[in-house]
Amino acid sequence: MAPSYDVAALRAAEFPWLDAEDGAYLNSASTGPLPERAVRTLEEWAQRRRRPQTVMFDEQFEILRTAREQCAALIGADASEVAIAGNTSVGVNLAARALPIRSGDVIVTSEGEFPANVYPWMLLAESVGAELRLLPRRDDGPDEEALMDSLDDPRVRVLAVSWVAFGTGHRVDLARLGAACRERDIYFVVDAIQGVGVLPLDVHACSIDILASGSQKWLLSPWGTGFSYVRQELAERLTPPAAGWLSVEGAEDFSRLTHYEMTWPPRAARFEVGTLPYEILASMNSSLSLLLELGTASIGAHVQMLTERIVSWAEANPEVRLVTPSDPSRRAGIVSLVPADAKSAVARLNAAQVVFSTREGAVRLAPHCFNTIQDVDLALAALTP
Repeated sequence: MAPSYDVAALRAAEFPWLDAEDGAYLNSASTGPLPERAVRTLEEWAQRRRRPQTVMFDEQFEILRTAREQCAALIGADASEVAIAGNTSVGVNLAARALPIRSGDVIVTSEGEFPANVYPWMLLAESVGAELRLLPRRDDGPDEEALMDSLDDPRVRVLAVSWVAFGTGHRVDLARLGAACRERDIYFVVDAIQGVGVLPLDVHACSIDILASGSQKWLLSPWGTGFSYVRQELAERLTPPAAGWLSVEGAEDFSRLTHYEMTWPPRAARFEVGTLPYEILASMNSSLSLLLELGTASIGAHVQMLTERIVSWAEANPEVRLVTPSDPSRRAGIVSLVPADAKSAVARLNAAQVVFSTREGAVRLAPHCFNTIQDVDLALAALTP
């Protein structure tokens, strides 16, 4: 499937610096660049923020509502199931603190997970006497069969996985894992930061209970933005692990602030603790509007075309070890590979002004909606001794 948008026009309108500078930006798995519309929004709101009397509370709350709606649209959820958060860690900690995990319960995850999806579970296990079970990896990625087998243990209460592994680019089958969890009444928690914005997702079809994602990577948004998804039926019965003035029903009614009625709204908004950074959320909304205009299916098709070129090159070079799966259904926007002489390869990439990352001993290339075949070819030429 070819992208339904004009990449050259996109670059000219939203990422003009890409064509004005040498090199190639292939590092959206680390930090996504801000589109021009998001930059303009930041600048406009910085001017308004210096005179806060020009920003009414209704406008602030409308930014929140728009953010929830757009985040929900990206993952196939309802806006009532979305809580705005500052990063992925907020959502994972929400899961670790709000889910009813007790002494003797088991939380299952995989070795190689990003620390944000491990430390909250470690802390929970230590504090309540639960067991955190880190399953060994297989072929550089999570062992999905071992994850499935682990769910047969009746003590398992949570399966926590990343949709796409940050270091290797392996993509797990969320629908398969989610269905298995739902059948066994196991909570399914997903760190989705390396997949949302690159590929379509239906959280309901995948039986996800709680999903967490920052927006600073593939969602092309400012640092300090993100969201959590909590399945509606679950959100209605979980007690928030923290409370603030915005957490309760009727918080927007300033005539009742001191009535102190701690009634949780029947929405994921109960997990939004206090005043949020509206100016950068407005910028996030601008970035999300671009992604929704392009469409995640179209973005995914374009990114798949780019990553396929990297994969094909790596498979044709016996001195290069491909870490990311060659199967397109098992990857998203990340391709990680290990050249024979990694130190020299990194030096050549830097000399060619290719922006990339190294993770777990591998070169990680991460093209996005704005990248071109020429960007990828520049990186591959630099990787060739």
